[in-house]
Formats: sequence, C-alpha cells, structure tokens
Amino acid sequence: MLFNSLEFALFFPVVFLLYWLVLGKRVTAQNCFLLLASYFFYGWWDWRFLLLLFTSSCVDFIIGWALGRTPEQGKRKVLLGISVLVNLGILGFFKYYNFFLESFVDAFSLLGGNFTTERLAIILPVGLSFYTFQSMSYSIDIYRRKLQPTRNMITFLTFVSFFPQLVAGPIERARHLLPQIEKRRTFEYEQAVDGMRQILWGLFKKVVIADGCAVYVEMLFADPASQTGSTLLLGGCLFLIQVYGDFSGYSDIALGCARLLGFRLMQNFAFPFFARDVAEFWRRWNISLTTWFRDYVYIPLGGSRGSIWRKVRNTFIVFITCGFWHGANWTFVLWGFAHAVLFLPLLLRKRNRQYLDTVAAGKRLPGALELWQMVKTFILIALVTILFRVETPFDGWVYFTHLFSNTLFSLPDLGMTNDFKGLLTFMLLIEWNGREGQHALECMKNHWPKLIRYPFYYLLLILISKYAENGQTFIYFQF
Repeated sequence: MLFNSLEFALFFPVVFLLYWLVLGKRVTAQNCFLLLASYFFYGWWDWRFLLLLFTSSCVDFIIGWALGRTPEQGKRKVLLGISVLVNLGILGFFKYYNFFLESFVDAFSLLGGNFTTERLAIILPVGLSFYTFQSMSYSIDIYRRKLQPTRNMITFLTFVSFFPQLVAGPIERARHLLPQIEKRRTFEYEQAVDGMRQILWGLFKKVVIADGCAVYVEMLFADPASQTGSTLLLGGCLFLIQVYGDFSGYSDIALGCARLLGFRLMQNFAFPFFARDVAEFWRRWNISLTTWFRDYVYIPLGGSRGSIWRKVRNTFIVFITCGFWHGANWTFVLWGFAHAVLFLPLLLRKRNRQYLDTVAAGKRLPGALELWQMVKTFILIALVTILFRVETPFDGWVYFTHLFSNTLFSLPDLGMTNDFKGLLTFMLLIEWNGREGQHALECMKNHWPKLIRYPFYYLLLILISKYAENGQTFIYFQF
C-alpha cells in the first residue's frame, strides 16, 4: 500500500478514527489495533511475507527476553550471535543470494572455469532491510545493557511493524519508540495539525517534485551517449533531487502520520541540500540509517580512535557496507566507495565535524562563501549519486566519459518546462525558509498569517492532484 495511493487515502482515515474515537483510552487495545493495522498494511503487497516479518520479530523478542535473564557474558554473546545470524541470514538470502551466486560464477569464469547455474526466482520483501535493522538493534542494545527487554510481545511486535515507518524508515531505536508504545497516548490538536502539514509537504515533494524529475531522469539515463556533458550533469542533479523528494517525502508522510497517532519518530532528513561539506551532508541525509551504521558498525570498529590507518579503514568499511545495504549490485559498492573518497580529506584534516550548526542560522540569505560551499557539495554528491542510478559499472563509465567531455560547458538541453523549473525553485525556497525546523512547514504556524497559510495549503493540494496521475512507487521500497 503506497502513501500516494487511493487505498492509503481510505485506509489511514479509518485507522485514525477507530484509533482515537473507539480505542482512545485503552493503550493495550490501541496497540493491538495498531498491530493488526500494520500487518494489514504490509500484507497488502503480499500476505506471504507477513510470516517473515513475524518470524524476525519473534526471534529478537525471544533473544531480548533471554538476554535480560542471562548474566554470563559468554552466553550473552551466543544469544546475540543468534540474533545477528538469523536477521542477516534472512536479509542475505532474499537480497544477496543471486548476487553472490552470479559473482562467484563470473570469478570462476575469469579463472578459466566453466561453471553455470540458475538464478533463484526470489522476490525481495518490501522493507526487509529496514525492519531487519530495527529489530536487530533491539537485541544489540539489550546486549550492551542500554535497554531493558520488554515483556509484552504485542508491544514489541507493534514496535517492529509500526506501519508509518515499516517499509522505508526511519529506522527507529527501541529506546525511543518502545516507551511511546507502552505509555497512554492522548490526542493533541496542535501536534495533529502540524502532522498534517508535514504530510502535505511530503506528498508535494514525492508526487510533484520526485515524480516530475523522474520523467527527465529516465529519458536521459536511457541513452546518455546521445547527450551533451552539461545535460548529463543536469541529469545527475535532477536525479539527486528526485531521490531526495522521493525519500524525504516518504519520511515526512511517515512522521506526519505517526504524529496524528500520537507518536514522534526521529527526524530522517535535515535539509541536506544546504550542507556545506560532505560530512555535514551525511549528518543530514537518511539520519536513521547513518546513525545506525555509526553506532553498530563504525564505533565498534574503533571509530575515530587510534591510528590514521584505522580511521581510514573504518570509514571505507562503513561507506561500502552502507552502499551494499542499498542493493545487490556493484554500482552500490562503487557508490559507497566514492562517498568514502569524498569524506576522507575532511577526516584526515580533522574537519569532518566543523559544521554542526544550521547554515546562515537566523539569517534570511547565506553569505557568498556559504553559497559556494552548498553548491559545490551538491554537485559533488550529485556526481556520485549517478552511480546509484546506473545499472552496471560499465553504464557508469559510459555516463561519466560523456559527461566529462568537451561539451560539459555547453548549455544543457533536457527539454525541461519553465513550469517545472519554477516548481523546483519553489521547493528549494520553502525548504530554505524552514531549514531551522523539524520539517519545512513547521515555522508556518508562528510566522505565516492565515490569509497566506490557507491559500498556500490549497495551492499544494491543487499541484498534488494535478501531478498525481503520473504517480510512481517510492524508490527506497526496492531496498
């Protein structure tokens, strides 16, 4: 069930009304209802994968319960190992089995062997990478004694399957979301209104911006050899905007829906297009995933402690692993490697944490240096993101060789309409205006009078309805 579908437009109001009007004073009943609604939401794609979701959840619930009763460190390591093995085993089979099989066959062929095999017809369950990491982090936190296990299985199953963020995040931590599920919730009007604003902006970014960019991106990436270098550079920038509009749009809708149900999920995007360097970009992009890799991979490896070699090694391991998490393709590995290369100079010069504030905070416009830093960072990220879109490393080679040609400084010709250029500018201006909040429209309540606010909302609704007929699935559903 897609957030931008008619089915969800019918599903969520029914859930909202039953949740508050019928079950509003009974937290156990609310949680049971949320669990059923979440399983219905997930089963809408393919009910067979509900068993996989339930199995993964049960494993970590039992492991968490056992860890809470086991003081011996050796036994605790075994229990944690079972959780990691089961979760990564499920993820590895459904997502990477054919990739490793084909890579083995290719390597065997290069050595002169003659080995053939058939791919398995494996369907990747939607959201598997997200809920696997969320469930597994629960066991890891209990093992580290940072969390006490819950004794209520309904509560835990609801935590793993909570439908607003089930299939594409944010990847919530049990320390943040479980207490909200356990306590009694009351309807807060102001929070609900702000949640609706966030949903509206998320739909605009997805339906109007992301799906609008997709038309040009698909045309360009289908035949990059026939395009000028400047057009290919513009295409890379548009694809980055498409991914942002698609994924941050999903996150805004997820957070807004959660707020309507009385929950506060973690911010997943903090206006990354206004980052001044690559390190700041990654602190603002897909925050739940980057902090997951930081806490459960980078820091256990030693983090930034120790020798320069260890810092470099850990950085490459995290970025390459993050790339591989996105998909079973060498292009994702190259994408992660390229980001590590961009990050490395900042790390070596100890400048990877120089921008922890918001750019031009309290100001209407950025300074000339800040503007240059943002444009430079955006272009660097856009160039690397091309690897995220091409299907093979060879396709990436073709794209870049034509991009960095003598036509790079010519005028781009992608046939983009003036209306869509205006919409892109509009999106960036609204995001810039709201960059100090949790989402772009959060500041509207206190700074925009009603005579401006409500026509603005209607404008967004009109634009969403106009572009809705070109609706596409969310990009991150494939991960």
